[in-house]
Amino acid sequence: MEVLSCCTPFISLPTISLKSRGSPAKPVMCSIVNIVQTNNSAFRRKHGATMWGPFNNNMNVYQLFDDINLQNWCKVPRNVVVQSELAGTGSPHAAYPLAEFQLGSKVRGICFYAVTAVAAIFLFVVMLVTHPFVILFDRYRRKVHHLVAKIWATLTVLPFFKVEFEGLENLPPPETAAVYVSNHQSFLDIYTLLILGRNFKFISKTGIFVFPVIGWAMFLMGTIPLKRMDSKSQLDCLKRCIDLVKQGASVFFFPEGTRSKDGKMGVFKKGAFSVAAKTGAPVVPITLLGTGNLMPAGMEVTLNSGSVKVVIHKPIVGNNPEILCEKARNTIEDVLIHHS
Repeated sequence: MEVLSCCTPFISLPTISLKSRGSPAKPVMCSIVNIVQTNNSAFRRKHGATMWGPFNNNMNVYQLFDDINLQNWCKVPRNVVVQSELAGTGSPHAAYPLAEFQLGSKVRGICFYAVTAVAAIFLFVVMLVTHPFVILFDRYRRKVHHLVAKIWATLTVLPFFKVEFEGLENLPPPETAAVYVSNHQSFLDIYTLLILGRNFKFISKTGIFVFPVIGWAMFLMGTIPLKRMDSKSQLDCLKRCIDLVKQGASVFFFPEGTRSKDGKMGVFKKGAFSVAAKTGAPVVPITLLGTGNLMPAGMEVTLNSGSVKVVIHKPIVGNNPEILCEKARNTIEDVLIHHS
């Protein structure tokens, strides 16, 4: 069959895929101007008592469509599924890619939490048994607990995504107390940073400590509690950090205070840099790339596929919190902008 344009302006409607159950989809143009011609010469139709063709001078070409019943023209059998190509972004092989993508991410998320829960239960027992000895001989750094946490994070992360480190030579020696800071994009940031194997103390909301196993393990590791809207709690947190750094332990801050929801870095608070300025400890900026794509903030039930990159920058030393804050933020932001 041939499509006859009749030398008229072309007006088309959206393409619809007609797919019979068990057969491949076939595109059909439901256009009021595309006419199926049954032969190569003429298209005849009886209009009243007169026979006329597409090249008759007495014919008004637009009258061709006055009596066309579009419902019969595009009539679809009951065993045919009407499927718009818009649902598959123009590809007949991608009918419902978004739904399948979300389903796969949720399955990966469930598996991720299953692995981390099983690993945490067994490793928490090890941490609990060794805790009395840790308190006696290594109260501030708690190296054994951090080693257990590194094993836990590694067992959880490796089956699901790859972590690449850049600038490991910039890390201070393990015995050197430092203030580590980084951007915050995802719940996965903690897992990624634990793989570094440094004995730094995180700062966490007090509500996390009530979580079974995970919260208890954080308490044994010496994680510092914080009530965000409580000024007294914030002051106690800073004093605790200063004391830990003076005792030879390192601390870790997310200066933004919360996870970014759009990938852009927020304003840095100066608490971490005040600790560094008062103790003389170096500030080690770290840029995290990719964690927000794998598990965006607010979507912790899903885990997308991909990889994570951790960039460790050269330590910054100074006694002015504002200057330290500006330098650290610019250093992290430059890498984020470059990779975006």
